[in-house]
Amino acid sequence: MPNKPPRCELISWGKFAQLSRKVAFKIHNAGFEPDLIIAIARGGYMPARVLADYLSVMNVASIKVEHYHGTKKSARTIVRHPLPENVQGKRVLVVDDVSDTGDTFDAALPHIRARLPKAEIRTAVLLHKASCPDVPDFYAHKVVKWRWIIYPWAVIEDLTAFLQEAKQPIKNVAAFAKLLKGQHGLHMPKSTLQDVFDLAGKTPRYRE
Repeated sequence: MPNKPPRCELISWGKFAQLSRKVAFKIHNAGFEPDLIIAIARGGYMPARVLADYLSVMNVASIKVEHYHGTKKSARTIVRHPLPENVQGKRVLVVDDVSDTGDTFDAALPHIRARLPKAEIRTAVLLHKASCPDVPDFYAHKVVKWRWIIYPWAVIEDLTAFLQEAKQPIKNVAAFAKLLKGQHGLHMPKSTLQDVFDLAGKTPRYRE
């Protein structure tokens, strides 16, 4: 994450579906047939479930790895919610939404290998950033020029973080829209920005 306000890319639900399909077929064409999918919470929940559908995997588990709060990265990456002890799998696919610093898989994989020492483990993400030192086994696209990825299930969370991190108080939706466009390259519906204001306890300024 750069020190200056990050440029962003908003992924639509339609784009998410396309990325998931592409990853699913890469896994299928590689001949890897997982009998267990592990989602890295929270970003990996949605892609893991869709991949489970494409690959006909009935067993889906999750672990939670923490290092981001909004767009801010904490000093340590830890496994907050470990893999349940009764989970079993011979061929395991570990799924996250994006590979950024590599810290998430660096924390998750040793934990999973310790619980499933005999498993064949592969990793998958929707988007792999070229700046990440570790390359997942499967991904849909490589992001060459670094930018912050906003997935559709994290829009309110990320926009709230931008609102709270603004150097000057943002008093209305119009000012917020201007900030997002100028600093982050984002064009967001006014209704979405109003939702952020309402949920953050700001004074409503716009309503459809």
